[in-house]
Amino acid sequence: MKIAVIAGKTEVKEWLPGKLPSGWECVWVDDVDGLEQQRDAHLFMDMAFAPDEMRIHQLSRLLPAPVMINSVVHTLQEIGQPFIRINAWPGMLKRNIHELAMTAPPPDSVQAFYKQLDLSYRIVSDVAGMVSARILAMIINEAYYTLQEDVSTKEEIDTAMKLGTNYPFGPFEWSELIGLKNIYDLLNKLGMTDNRYLPATAMKEALVGLKCD
Repeated sequence: MKIAVIAGKTEVKEWLPGKLPSGWECVWVDDVDGLEQQRDAHLFMDMAFAPDEMRIHQLSRLLPAPVMINSVVHTLQEIGQPFIRINAWPGMLKRNIHELAMTAPPPDSVQAFYKQLDLSYRIVSDVAGMVSARILAMIINEAYYTLQEDVSTKEEIDTAMKLGTNYPFGPFEWSELIGLKNIYDLLNKLGMTDNRYLPATAMKEALVGLKCD
């Protein structure tokens, strides 16, 4: 089985080679043009996906082979193609269960991919944030609301969450791992239809500070 992958900034290069069994081939490419040069691949993965029309059009030419994209915020309905969305935010690929959103039953190559890697997947609704990202974004947002109200410090909030919920990271540690821009973009998208997700002012200010550094 052959897999063609654009890794982007995800951790896929760190875990995928060590898990592939003998007889499987993984080809790393830099862009979508590189994917198109691997037409004999059984599975295509674009972990650096961006929802621009040209990229979507190029990826659509790889169909009907399965095309997996790292698209946490943008849905397949918005993209307009029967790709497979995966939550590949930093830290998510290391989990034993991956979140996938798709418009049809999982293709044989995808099932074989997960079986050989001894991983599981869950098919989730085609909504912005899927499941884990939506929950984490709300927790991080609430932490920023708590911070802006001077209830406590970042360090104390992280410690309280880890001790109280047994989470591996506190909300601010999660935001650093995932990337605050990713969190903000998802909250902004969700906030368009639900005010509960509107980003805290402290988060906006932190994001501006990151851009200025």
